[in-house]
Amino acid sequence: MRKKYYNLVENMKGKIRVFCRIRPMSRPEAVRGDATIVSCLDEYSVIVETARGQREFQFDRIFGSESSQEEVFEDTNRLIQSAIDGFNVCIFAYGQTGSGKTYTMVGDKSMKNPGIIPRTFTKIFEIMHENEAKFDIKVSAYMLELYNDRLQDLFVSPAEAFSKKIELKKDKKGLVFAHGAETKDAASAGELFALFEQGCANRHIAATKMNVESSRSHLIIGIMMESRNFTNGTVCYGKLSLVDLAGSERAAKTGAKDEQLKEANSINKSLSALGDVISALSSEQPHVPYRNNKLTQAMQDSLGGNAKTLMFVNISPSECNVEETLTSLIYATRVKAITNNAQRNMDSKEIAHLKEVGGLE
Repeated sequence: MRKKYYNLVENMKGKIRVFCRIRPMSRPEAVRGDATIVSCLDEYSVIVETARGQREFQFDRIFGSESSQEEVFEDTNRLIQSAIDGFNVCIFAYGQTGSGKTYTMVGDKSMKNPGIIPRTFTKIFEIMHENEAKFDIKVSAYMLELYNDRLQDLFVSPAEAFSKKIELKKDKKGLVFAHGAETKDAASAGELFALFEQGCANRHIAATKMNVESSRSHLIIGIMMESRNFTNGTVCYGKLSLVDLAGSERAAKTGAKDEQLKEANSINKSLSALGDVISALSSEQPHVPYRNNKLTQAMQDSLGGNAKTLMFVNISPSECNVEETLTSLIYATRVKAITNNAQRNMDSKEIAHLKEVGGLE
């Protein structure tokens, strides 16, 4: 009951929700004999042992290294219903390279432990199936990566993507959309997952000292859901953004060179711009610098916009990463202070009909 009422109050306040996930010790860390400096006080508090003593951070939920993918998704999946109901929803993951973001969002390579993205695909169509007598729901998606300050369409070949220009624009309801990107329809979770796999095959990935397969770009998936109510003819337009941010990092630590150094600089520049936006929003400054980077433009409706937003901050438990862990937790604390104004995107039967026949934008 406590959790139910807490969720209700947070939704009413419009606060961005922040979940913290602590990954297990990696094999190299264990072999080196690194000390564990992160612990959970309870399901809302995390403690970090630093050279200057203990620091405590509080979030909406803490997931320890033992937490399963199912547990993590359990607290996430009610947001999927909100997207189908016509809300703008964003779920994104942040953390240093090798902190477990992609495991949280995508899962392992074998898909024995799928993450939030594939579980979301399944959940969307489960909800659709449960409501097929009352609603007709259409699903479509786009998939982009922001690589070296350039937006690339992952639904086309890399060569074709390089020659395409994608622009981020906002519609009248304040929703960000990718003008020029391929949008594909999906009639099942399997179709949506196949599109996702096709997109992943076109992503930029490289090995770093921190991670065997490190994402060198930010991944942005937009899932649009149009839901028509058979009873009263109203139409709801929901958008679900799933964002797997590239790792924040120091080049010296990851061993980045040449092209990888350029990639790292681009990643850090975009994350710094995101930090500026978060800082402006959390301190309620009159000007928010969304236009400084394509990443902040892409997330403009998710941070300080009209979305129900959930951030995962992924951290390492090892003493060798204490600086990055503290930086990530401070960043996430700022995000938690941001208020959004989530509103349902819905048209009446008459307006929906006019749109269909081309009478309205």
